[in-house]
Amino acid sequence: MSFTTRGFSGRRREENPRLPPGQTLFDDWPVLTAGPTPHVDTADWELTIQDETGTDHRWDWDGLLALGVEDVTVDIHCVTHWTKLDMAWRGVSLDKLFQDVESEHEFVMARSYGGYTTNLPLEDLLDGKAWIATEAEGDPLGPEHGGPARLLVPHLYFWKSAKWIRGLTMMADDEPGFWEQNGYHLYGDPWKEERYW
Repeated sequence: MSFTTRGFSGRRREENPRLPPGQTLFDDWPVLTAGPTPHVDTADWELTIQDETGTDHRWDWDGLLALGVEDVTVDIHCVTHWTKLDMAWRGVSLDKLFQDVESEHEFVMARSYGGYTTNLPLEDLLDGKAWIATEAEGDPLGPEHGGPARLLVPHLYFWKSAKWIRGLTMMADDEPGFWEQNGYHLYGDPWKEERYW
């Protein structure tokens, strides 16, 4: 006797090799948020990268877009087991932001409007691996999905793609951010199922 309806578990990994272990294919984009949703107008939005000297490198909304917006199509994997394939985004590559930022530190703390933080190795943000995303699936990012801008790091679990991004702080050591302090894995590789400590 079955206690679940047919199709409840979604498409399993063996049917699609692009699904990491434990993931289920979704067509929609679930909204998951810890705490209240910040509402930041593009006129007030600012992104700062702080290097190890304490120097702040700043971009307002127009300054960010002037660096050059790219179209990217990537797969997204959430730690809560959903995956969305071939998701279309627009954003600015972190490579462009770091062109004028010199640092010997190897780690970054992403900081969001609303206080959320998540840690990342710098190498996971460079070489075409990460963007400051401003649009998804043809529309500007709404607040519920991290708009006006969010970090997009598609090769890691989606909690690393911090919503409402406002800054990156260079760090000498890999210090845990919000979810990492609360039991999530320090790195978050979906192919290794690095969900929790």
